Amino acid sequence: MLDFIEFSFLDILDILLVATLLYYIYKLLKGTVAINIFIGIALIFLIWKITQALKMEMLSGILGYLLSGGVIALIIVFQQEIRKFLLMIGTTNFSNKRSFLNQLKFLQTEIGSEIEAEKIVKACNNMSKNKTGALIVIERTNSLDFLINTGDQMNALVNEVILESIFFKNSPLHDGATIIRDNYVVATRVVLPISDSTKIPARFGLRHRAAIGVSEKTDAVCLLVSEETGEISYIKDGEFVLYTTQDELIEKIKKDSI
Repeated sequence: MLDFIEFSFLDILDILLVATLLYYIYKLLKGTVAINIFIGIALIFLIWKITQALKMEMLSGILGYLLSGGVIALIIVFQQEIRKFLLMIGTTNFSNKRSFLNQLKFLQTEIGSEIEAEKIVKACNNMSKNKTGALIVIERTNSLDFLINTGDQMNALVNEVILESIFFKNSPLHDGATIIRDNYVVATRVVLPISDSTKIPARFGLRHRAAIGVSEKTDAVCLLVSEETGEISYIKDGEFVLYTTQDELIEKIKKDSI
């Protein structure tokens, strides 16, 4: 008679927590180069467990030393992602139910409303023609409530007129950044963290440094219109994302906002 593996409630809870953690790590790394490194590490770990089960002592010993000695290297490789994770945990307001649920966005399915990228890019294009400076932050899985509180809260559906009126030079709302969440403008005049990276060319001003700074510390993406040149920049993970046409830019925003 075969003996079946017995599962207790704690075993099931353990599996669910690990699955949730792995899924969140995937969401955090998706679309970055680090996802390939993570998959490679996961495969090595799986092979290590298989060699242990098959009692292949020499190979399992080598893989075990490789994994144990690589912890410091992993911290260096994933320092930006670790920073984002710790920032999310550290800024969670557990006493506020809505804020806490926003931190758990990664548990939601992919059926959420698609970002109105066309309207956002069209507004940026119109502002580019007039060289109207703008900084738009699009929230992804990391809640930006800790930034929203630094500005003026709003609840307006995204459209070209709203965005252009916010950044109009004589508007009292044009200073700072505007945050978009689920196709709604939720805050204006937001103060963003400034990047202290020495790799940013001197020709870029505070608006660019702010966009890079918030995308370094969270997984948000930024659209930026230069007041000097009218150039539209797309920034993700602290780096400028290159594109050739507006249609390509729209597709990148839609893909990244999923």
